[in-house]
Amino acid sequence: MSISATAVRFDDDTMWVDLTDGRTLGVPLAWFPRLLRATPAERERVELSRVGLHWENIDEDISIAALLAGRGDTTRQEEHAA
Repeated sequence: MSISATAVRFDDDTMWVDLTDGRTLGVPLAWFPRLLRATPAERERVELSRVGLHWENIDEDISIAALLAGRGDTTRQEEHAA
């Protein structure tokens, strides 16, 4: 069975994702800097697909599998001490 999103909503600190299996995930916006910096109007322009969430205007893609695994933005480079 494939789990997908049915709805997405936001509060000041959290993205809430309703799933087809009845669960709702609460994910900190801090995990996704582009969403954190986006305006409320930009956040609302989410496109739901079978595998994830997409925001064209802010160039953000989030897979449901990554959310279920507890992974945030993986495009950031980790800083290493010199």
